[in-house]
Amino acid sequence: MTTFIGDITCKIDSKGRVLFPATLKKQITTSNSGSFVIKKDIFENCLILYPIDEWERQVQIIRKKLNPYNREHSKFLRGFYKDTQEVNLDSNNRFLISKNLLNLISAKKEVQLIGLDSKIEIWAKEYYQDMAHNENEFAQLAEKILGNEIF
Repeated sequence: MTTFIGDITCKIDSKGRVLFPATLKKQITTSNSGSFVIKKDIFENCLILYPIDEWERQVQIIRKKLNPYNREHSKFLRGFYKDTQEVNLDSNNRFLISKNLLNLISAKKEVQLIGLDSKIEIWAKEYYQDMAHNENEFAQLAEKILGNEIF
């Protein structure tokens, strides 16, 4: 499984293409290194870029939990697939983000790609920079989540 790390600013060209950074590309461990699925995040104002194998793993997790004949499950599934598209790297290692998806996160000229384990978050640069990165809040979360663990 691929683990992404890094925080990289990328320009968006006039067609909505973004150059996939070499530092992230060399972190891909699968043979299918040019296919991804991109979608709006459920919780944050960002997009998520999944390598195709990780996307398929996520879909399998969901399929195991859903009953297609349950109305709530169908509603969830519709919401999960909303604003989702497959993207591929072109010969210049660029991928196209639809105008619709860029508008959902208010991205203008630059995006911030954040490696986050098996996925990459894509933030509008302006929004990401304006977000409060409170180190004290992170320390409190670390203590809350990991503080009682014995290593």
